[in-house]
Amino acid sequence: MARHYKIYLGGKWVDRKEKIEVKSPYDGKVAGTVAMASKADFTKAIDIAEKAFKKTRQLPSYVREEACLAVAEGLRKNSDKFARMMSLEIGKALKDSEVEVSRAVQVFKIAAEEAKRVGGEIMDFDWIPGNEKRLGLIRRFPIGVISGIAPFNFPLNLVAHKVAPAMASGNCMILKPAPTTPVIAMMLAELIDKTNYPKGAISFMLGSNENAEPLIKDERIKLITFTGSDRVGWWIKDNSGKKRVVLELGGNAGLAIADDADLDYAVERAVKGSFGQAGQSCISVQRIFVQEKIYDRFLKNFVARTKKLKLGNPLSKTTDIGTLVNAQAVKNTQALVDEAKKQGAKVLTGGKGKGVFFEPTIITNVKSSMGVCSKEAFAPLVTVEKYKKFTEAVSKINDSRFGLQAGIFTNRLNDVFYAFNNVEAGGIVINDVPTFRADQQPYGGLKDSGIGREGIRYTIEDYTEIKVLSLNLR
Repeated sequence: MARHYKIYLGGKWVDRKEKIEVKSPYDGKVAGTVAMASKADFTKAIDIAEKAFKKTRQLPSYVREEACLAVAEGLRKNSDKFARMMSLEIGKALKDSEVEVSRAVQVFKIAAEEAKRVGGEIMDFDWIPGNEKRLGLIRRFPIGVISGIAPFNFPLNLVAHKVAPAMASGNCMILKPAPTTPVIAMMLAELIDKTNYPKGAISFMLGSNENAEPLIKDERIKLITFTGSDRVGWWIKDNSGKKRVVLELGGNAGLAIADDADLDYAVERAVKGSFGQAGQSCISVQRIFVQEKIYDRFLKNFVARTKKLKLGNPLSKTTDIGTLVNAQAVKNTQALVDEAKKQGAKVLTGGKGKGVFFEPTIITNVKSSMGVCSKEAFAPLVTVEKYKKFTEAVSKINDSRFGLQAGIFTNRLNDVFYAFNNVEAGGIVINDVPTFRADQQPYGGLKDSGIGREGIRYTIEDYTEIKVLSLNLR
């Protein structure tokens, strides 16, 4: 029998009559039931967190470090349990779920390290005559209560990227998980509950968008961190008042492959970047641009390698691609592909939905105005075009309203720095796909891909306020 999870409100487990049943998209098996919080519950969580902040803001570094390490160890010890539940809850291939759990362990370990580095710096003020005895002590201080709104596609690691920096910096957080993947979040809350982090500082609560309105509108919320669709993200920004907002939104990542690239490696990584996580990643490869001299070779090998991918039971270790999040996602993807075909695009492999699966799909003969190029597919779908000059490839990558990350396969140093200087994205990955992300790096996008940066150290900068103590030592 599937387990029931209560809401984690202000350090206590509280049940509610209203609940949702979380079912696996693969076979409809119930992963668990989760209680739904009311609007009053969200407001109460903010009340409790505001009081708890009086404690968390005073926590010494070693206490914050210990709390983060305890969560990391709990995840490590229960990694199989977390990975299996993730594959059950979202239909993600088990091999991908296992990687995500290991990354979440690393995120909390990084947070533990950064808990000791929040500090500050000493600045000399003797830059002009008369200031010989003056200097400044600059420090970062936690800002208070933060609201975190997480997406479904990485239900553990992207939650960790919000909560771990809050704990490392002495802040409080109310976290709202995605309604399709709340079980993993509640399992993480159980680990946090066992740490020495002050009770009441962290709440995990599932609720409707209407009931969660205090996370956006309550004036006591100092910062909103949201990962999800650009439509919802910009709405949050418009309705958040004076709060700080960090938005990690959509993308349709471009990948350029030059004629000097290691072609075999580029093909292997392009397959992983395009179809891993069933394409349900904001930095999944969606648009590939190949230098014309190697275009035919790349395409032949890319299609052949893609056809070897195995769709199937997400809990099987031999499965490469699991399900999409739900049947509607399959319908949306099918509509994109069918529309492209009507406009003259050619499907080389895949192109069809099968229940809650969608075949890994490669499309050529496309135009940038087509939905398969201009929209975020969020599915195992990729387009391939050729280019002549490298500058043309960069222009094609930039021909998008998104700008999260881009990938470039080349060994020409001048082209590397041309891409770094001219690609309109928050990250440029050389000799790999844009799907690569180190959890400690500054991660975020330009244009409609959002504002602000994640990556523990950089998130802590958003979660803290700078103060200067100006000293006159005359």
